[in-house]
Amino acid sequence: MTRKRGLIIAILAVLLLSACNQKAVDDSTLRATIMSPEDEEAVALYKNQCISCHAVDLSGKVGPALQNIGSTMTEEKINEIIRDGSKGMPSFKKLLEDNEIEILAGWLANMK
Repeated sequence: MTRKRGLIIAILAVLLLSACNQKAVDDSTLRATIMSPEDEEAVALYKNQCISCHAVDLSGKVGPALQNIGSTMTEEKINEIIRDGSKGMPSFKKLLEDNEIEILAGWLANMK
């Protein structure tokens, strides 16, 4: 039983480290969408909170692709998912201020 437990812990550690091992990324895809100071803040929030699951180009990794999320979800729904979480996505209401969630949701809603 101890050997099995050790193996599970080792596998979880590798998965965690691989998710956290983000190198400096080319964020030109993100920067191409910037048009306002709020967009600048949204990109910074995305890079700090979302990139590890949704990828630098919003193509998805562990989480779904967000490149066209505004075509399938309203800004209100995106806000709700960021705030409260959904399925495999955790809630960010304790990590982000309400206005930060609004900025991020608004930016993502424009992805069409």
